[in-house]
Parts: sequence; C-alpha cells; structure tokens
Amino acid sequence: MSETNLENVRAMIRLLDDPDTEIYNHISNELVAIGREVVPMLEEAWSGAFDPLLQERIENIVHKIQFETLKRDLISWASAGATDLLTGTLMIARYQYPDLDEEKSRTTLNKIRKDIWLELNEHMTPQEQVLVFNKVLFDIHGFAGNTANFHAPQNSFINTVIETKKGNPLLLSIIYSILAQQLDIPIYGVNLPEHFILAYQDIRGNSPIEYTYPEAGILFYINAFSKGNIFGKTDIDTFLKKLDLKYNRIFYEPCSNVDMIRRLLRNLAFSWQKLGEPDKVAEINDLLECLNSKSISE
Repeated sequence: MSETNLENVRAMIRLLDDPDTEIYNHISNELVAIGREVVPMLEEAWSGAFDPLLQERIENIVHKIQFETLKRDLISWASAGATDLLTGTLMIARYQYPDLDEEKSRTTLNKIRKDIWLELNEHMTPQEQVLVFNKVLFDIHGFAGNTANFHAPQNSFINTVIETKKGNPLLLSIIYSILAQQLDIPIYGVNLPEHFILAYQDIRGNSPIEYTYPEAGILFYINAFSKGNIFGKTDIDTFLKKLDLKYNRIFYEPCSNVDMIRRLLRNLAFSWQKLGEPDKVAEINDLLECLNSKSISE
C-alpha cells in the first residue's frame, strides 16, 4: 500500500466515530473493499480508542473483512478441486477463530500420524490397519465422541476438537480420514443421514477379503464416534430402515471433500440455531452458498 493510500485509510479510520450513519456506512464499505491489509491499522485504532461505539464499529468492520476473505478462500479451495480436506476444515475453524494458529493444529496431527505410522507395517490387513488407528487415536491420544455436549459448536471446529479431544461424528471422521489418506490408506467419509461414518474402499480391487459393498469396492465401514468400531452394509441397511429411508447409493459410498465441508457447515448452523444465534446462522448459510455449484464454477 502506497503512502498516499495509507494516509487515506488513516483519514477514513479517524472518521469512524462520525455520528452520521451514512458516513460511517460509506467508510465501512470502503475499508471492507480494501481488504485484510487494513486490519492491523484498524486493530491499532481499536486499542487506542476510549469510545465503546468506535470500538464496536471497528470490530464489525474487521469481522466483515475477515468474513469476506474467508468466503473468497473457500470458493478458491473448492474451485481448485478441494483436494486438501485439512485446509478446508481449518478454513471453517477460522470463521470462529480468525487468528487461528493453523500450524499448531497441523503439528499435532503430524505427531499422531507419525505415531500411527510407527505401528503399521506392509503385511497388515485392512482390519489390522484400522485397529492400529483406533489404538493410537482413541486409546493413546484419547480422542472420543462428545456425548455430553453433542450439539455444541466447538465440536465442529478442528482446532478445539484437537485441543479437547472431544468431537462429533463428522469432525472425528474428518480427522480419521485426513490421517489415513496422509498414510495412503483408502479411508473416506460417507454421508450417512444423522450419523457420519467412514468407509475402507479397496480402489485397487485386489483384496483377498470379501467386500461388504461390492458396487463401490467397500471392504467395511468405520464408526469414528464409537472409537473406530468396524461394521458392514447390513448394519447401514438396518439403520436406514429405522429412519424409514429407502436405499440411496450416497448413503453407502464415499462422498467428496466439499460434501464433508457442507455437512460441517450445516452442523454449525444447527448448533447456533439451537443457541439462538440468528446472525451466525445467516453467515454460515452464506458460507454454504459459497460451495454451491454456481459459486465454485465462477
């Protein structure tokens, strides 16, 4: 940013306490349009302000800038193929924690991945690999389902789940699949209604084990919320009957990373709706719109 532009920004910030709301709205829009590079200047102005109204206005502008940046980043991630699930999941955490230390979360996951890798060997069957995952992730590192506060928003943010080691079925499944795919083990998310699960998919088609769901090369399914319990297609059949739902392939086969992030956002919207936070629900729905086919293709 040039010195002239810096002076213009400083001048706008000095006018943020103007009692004329039209002037404030105009300045706010100008600052949001400039983007994240004005955030340090706004934060400096906030720390030196003694007017609660001015501080509130600065907070609102900073939030708008961070939110608009997140929307653009989310669209870019999806448009580029959404190949990195961890990056997409960290983006959603940035909504609630804009100053998130992403490297801290990545470092912790790398430590868990290394611990799993040390226990694996090339002669293990898929079931034995999963037993290693379960031992390291759930027994050694202590991850578990948050049954006491199932619908809490923090269950949907990967940084808080890594810190508390408590999460919902989707976030635990996301962590499980991220670690598995980093180790070249074909475990993917499955969009089962009301309970997200994982599938071990033998994409090479050379397993000596009988497939539980041959159409998609699925050897078996994994319930990350139940500490990695292994089960088969008939269990899903029974579950769907209880929900009075007919057969649909998407309930049995791996979904995309974008589908997982969409579901993560819907979980958040539901959580905040239960807590009476309509503004947050509206923003989460706005993020969901970023992942519709039209936004991604643009």
